[in-house]
Amino acid sequence: MLEPSHNNELPAIPGKRYFTIGEVSELCAVKPHVLRYWEQEFPQLKPVKRRGNRRYYQRDDVLTIRQIRSLLYDQGYTIGGARLRMTDEGGETLAPEIQAIIKETIQDLEELLEALQPAK
Repeated sequence: MLEPSHNNELPAIPGKRYFTIGEVSELCAVKPHVLRYWEQEFPQLKPVKRRGNRRYYQRDDVLTIRQIRSLLYDQGYTIGGARLRMTDEGGETLAPEIQAIIKETIQDLEELLEALQPAK
């Protein structure tokens, strides 16, 4: 996952399970209306909605918002470009166990392909 360079300047994320939109706004230095807009533009951003359609963000959502903020504000991406970049990096956010299985499977397939090649 992309590590935004400005995260050093942003406040640390508390060890809570859920955050309100106001808390996330302060943690990510982004106004609430921008967060609501980004929810429409980035499919990765899906806060839990409860009581009266109130949004509750989890830690992963806060990290995703910081990543989007870095792409848009620090790296100069457009909304479309940032959306593409976020979907391109989807494979990098897999759990390490799954990444290891994928690498092992690719290696096994390459060995099998090599074994099936006619002798030269």
